[in-house]
Amino acid sequence: MNELLTTDEMATFVARGFLEFPGVIPDDLNAAATDELHSIMATWGSPDRPFAPSSGDAWHDVYPDPSAVGAVLRHPSVTRIVDSLVGPEAVFDHDFVHFKPAGDPGFQPLHADAIIDPNTAFDIQIFYFPHEVHPDGGGTGFVPGTHLRRVHETQVGRYRHLRGERRWSGPAGSILVFHHGLWHRGMENPGSVDRLMYKIRLNPTKPQVRRWDTSDLAERQSASNDHIFATFDLAKIGMALRHREDWMGEQDHRLELVARADLWRYLTGDDEFDLDWYHSRLARRAPLGEVAS
Repeated sequence: MNELLTTDEMATFVARGFLEFPGVIPDDLNAAATDELHSIMATWGSPDRPFAPSSGDAWHDVYPDPSAVGAVLRHPSVTRIVDSLVGPEAVFDHDFVHFKPAGDPGFQPLHADAIIDPNTAFDIQIFYFPHEVHPDGGGTGFVPGTHLRRVHETQVGRYRHLRGERRWSGPAGSILVFHHGLWHRGMENPGSVDRLMYKIRLNPTKPQVRRWDTSDLAERQSASNDHIFATFDLAKIGMALRHREDWMGEQDHRLELVARADLWRYLTGDDEFDLDWYHSRLARRAPLGEVAS
């Protein structure tokens, strides 16, 4: 396993707002973490809660040894995510243990975990599933590619059955990581097995520029004139960033390309990066002013 995320993984995160890593945490650690998560639930809000972190605590200081949850969070498969997306200097925002009994019909409304957020810099949310989530078990619902659609928390809560919406399922020890703006919800549990999930949100404290394994970035980076309707290179990163979700119409997709280019500029430190000439044409016209009639 690489110590950091790859350029392709970063491009997928920018384009879709999430990454998934099925079954990366070993079974013995999943079992210990499950016991600890139940203890946390039983003492939530109490001074007796084990290893209770506080908002603003340094990432590496939360859930110290012998915490099993801490061992999960500092497993190499997780630290490569944190180091690449928000950096090792990240701080703890909050966490929560989500428990959904078998047969529970309740569900959350679709939401983004934030007020309207105009920042390009982003938090991440890590979702840890210590046991298998079956396809009939509800799982975490989310809408890929919505992370750059800035909304106010449950503003989108009236929407259901969006085209392309996913209900996550997978093996024990799986990790999902979301951009903090990704629309998601906890689903009902029509299955016969109780569902347990742990979520933690982390904030960056330093610019998130070139934190991943950039050894191939210079080779993969698209030129500003890489344009799907003119000349383009299938081997360049622009092709990954153009990924189109099922819910996107033509107009939605083009607006998303502009927002993704902004985020990729921030992550790479390349202010000239463009997707399909949208930024370039605007920048070229801006200094020309209005033509007198």
